[in-house]
Formats: sequence, C-alpha cells, structure tokens
Amino acid sequence: MRVIAGSAKRKPLVCPSGKDTRPTTDRIKETLFNMLQTEICSETRFLDLFSGSGGIGIEALSRGAKSCVFVEKGKQALRCIRENLENTGFTENAHVMSMDVMQALRILSGRGEAFDIIFLDPPYEAGEEDKVLPFLLGSKLVHKDTLVILEASLETLKKLENTASYSFLERCKKYKNNCHLFFRVREERQEDA
Repeated sequence: MRVIAGSAKRKPLVCPSGKDTRPTTDRIKETLFNMLQTEICSETRFLDLFSGSGGIGIEALSRGAKSCVFVEKGKQALRCIRENLENTGFTENAHVMSMDVMQALRILSGRGEAFDIIFLDPPYEAGEEDKVLPFLLGSKLVHKDTLVILEASLETLKKLENTASYSFLERCKKYKNNCHLFFRVREERQEDA
C-alpha cells in the first residue's frame, strides 16, 4: 500500500496484519479519489471512520484536504495510523480518536463539528452501517454539501436499497466484490440526531 498522489505521493503505508482490517486496494483508492478530485480543496475537513491503516484519510490529506479526523478502535490499526501519519508528515493535520465509531460521532456532534467528506469502511456484513449511516445523515456533522461515502459489499448494497438512507444516494460505483456509495443531504435540518 502507498499514497497514490499529492504531496506524499509514493510514500509507503503500513497495514495491520491479520483479517481484522481490509485495506482498500491502490487501484480502487485511485478510482475513488479520481471521482473526488473536484470535492477536495484546501478547506476540506475529512472524517475517516473505521480507519484501519488510515490510508483513505492520508490520501485526502496528500491531495490537499485541510484536516482529517481518524476514528479507529483496533490497537494494531491505531499504531499503523500513527506511524503512517508520521511517515507522511501529516501528524499536524490529523486527529486520531481511539474509540468506537458511534461514541466518536456523538463526541464530534456535541462539539458542533461538521465535515465536508465522510468516508466509512465498516467491517463487511457486521451491520455497522445500519447505525452509522442514519446517524450521520440526520446529524449536524454533515452540512448541505457534505459527501458521505460508504465502502460496502455488494450484499450490503442490496440491503440498503430498502432503507431510508438509500433516498440520499447520489451515486454508486460497483467493483468486482464491493462498491462505493455516495450520499449527500441537500436540505438543511433543524435538529441534530
């Protein structure tokens, strides 16, 4: 694994060993960020949920995002995120939260934080997106132009088609075994989730 483009281009990234994390391949990461090239600028606040090695958030920082919050609870993965941030020089632009994703979202929401791009890559078939996605789409963590991206299995895509969250779907990019789902909330909401 490596950083694909930007200021840290070609820098290697370390990944946790074992089956607890599933790093996004370089080819899929490149496809994703080609789709995001008009979304990322020097003011972009990025949130990387279920961060694993931190490769997605680090790619966003390398391509010019202002900051990234990484949320991960796995100890080995957290060590990798911190090492990767150090090796790419992005420690100052990053905040690492060592905790459960829902706990982190409640803390960030309580602080009044909002993000421009939110990426979540929960464990496949664990149902985490069933809690996280509705919370995000109904919270003030997103503003009217926030892009929420879910990396999921093709089976999860089928399940999501019958949920309220699916109504916010803007785009779907399918790969051989998985997909990226792009959600956007276009209206302002009065109350936080």
